[in-house]
Amino acid sequence: PPPEDDLMMDRKREMALANWCRGVLNDNQIKVAPASSDASFRSYHRVSSRDNSFIVMDAPPDKENIAPWLDIHARLRKANVNAPELVAVERTLGFILMADLGDLSYLSQLNEQSADLLYRDALNTLYAMQTRVDSNGLETYHYGKLVAEMELFPEWFLQRHLGLQPNCAGWDTIEQAFSVLTASALEQPQVFVHRDFHSRNLMRTTLNNPGVIDFQDAVKGPITYDLVSLLRDCYIEWPKERVLAWMQAYRERAVAANLIAHNELRFKRWFDLMGVQRHLKVLGIFCRLWYRDGKAQYLNDLPLVLKYTLEVATVNKDLKPFGEWLAKITANIDLTRPRD
Repeated sequence: PPPEDDLMMDRKREMALANWCRGVLNDNQIKVAPASSDASFRSYHRVSSRDNSFIVMDAPPDKENIAPWLDIHARLRKANVNAPELVAVERTLGFILMADLGDLSYLSQLNEQSADLLYRDALNTLYAMQTRVDSNGLETYHYGKLVAEMELFPEWFLQRHLGLQPNCAGWDTIEQAFSVLTASALEQPQVFVHRDFHSRNLMRTTLNNPGVIDFQDAVKGPITYDLVSLLRDCYIEWPKERVLAWMQAYRERAVAANLIAHNELRFKRWFDLMGVQRHLKVLGIFCRLWYRDGKAQYLNDLPLVLKYTLEVATVNKDLKPFGEWLAKITANIDLTRPRD
């Protein structure tokens, strides 16, 4: 259990948040209830007033900086991407009051019948982000950042979760794979990248579907990053043929917009390798969320993320040594079980 002092601080913060919302909305009868949390220290609450419903973000200033959220939010809204309308901001306390996009995430709404329509809308939004959102001044997905993300894989997945310390040959295999993946990412056209563009961060809305949330980590980076994040989603899987069709349709659209040159094989390679880079990072992050932050639910998603990784790495000629090594060391292991 959290220490008593921490509980007292949490209660004080909850009271401060509620009082601020009452003042902003000029309504003493509002009701504040937990809405959701994410993989950060941010939490979200639904605020019900006499006339409407809102979402308030609670971002403790000692742990989260709301400035990036506000910056990216302004860029998205200017491009007519459906980020939630801003109502009020309390920078000192780290509160943001915004319009309520509802509680229908894409993950809860996707099925065999709805997928084509929902992904059509999501891909339209991705196209808008890549063609209309201003990426000037954003951090770039440079070599060091790409590698630092992948280093979460040996630290948290291999060493902490599997209890495996790679030998020299293993480290060489990992580093060679990292080199291939970073080279592929850096040779791609660089555009606005949401970085978590997937079914849990897209809300099904009546107007201008989808609503886009959790965008504060956006950067300027590889054109396939958000595409593979959406289509090889760590929380839901689709048949390979369907993913390929969605990917190819978007590639043709990007060619027509002069975002990329016409080279089908190269784009597919970019897409595949970008997925491996992202999924190696996610394997590490999901483990860290349990061992460091106590969020056990993410362990249940490890098997799908590993499956995505191996499906590419074991057949790609440049990653095959790494893929075969990773397949061998993870064979017959229940990844959903925490390690003591």
